[in-house]
Amino acid sequence: MQIIKKSIHITTPKRGVYLITNEIEKEINEISDGIANIFLKHTSASLAINENYDPIVRSDIESFLQSLIPDCWEGFKHTLEGCDDMPAHMKNIFIGSSLTIPISKGRLDMGIWQGIYLLEHRKEKNRREIAITLIGE
Repeated sequence: MQIIKKSIHITTPKRGVYLITNEIEKEINEISDGIANIFLKHTSASLAINENYDPIVRSDIESFLQSLIPDCWEGFKHTLEGCDDMPAHMKNIFIGSSLTIPISKGRLDMGIWQGIYLLEHRKEKNRREIAITLIGE
């Protein structure tokens, strides 16, 4: 059994839902069978698995999140970095920062229409770090 740790960086140009499956798959080639733990080292973005066939899904996810937790909501007091600061943290709480995915035959063992998304909750461009831990053979 091996344990391999890696780190990648992804720049998000603005708020949105970004498909990053290919970037993750490039990093798992040293394990044939096992698991990948994918951890986002930030509290104002999230990781999720969802449908990757229709690109409209991405804008629907973003629209729903904005309606659920809008920027500049008067109930938030933490606005040190702007009125999108606390809403970004709340979205992270609901969606999460990590994923664990099986690896089979050197590939992520996901459903045919599943993809890995980085959800950027801040309005501006950000550079996000993702830690990848591979455990397996």
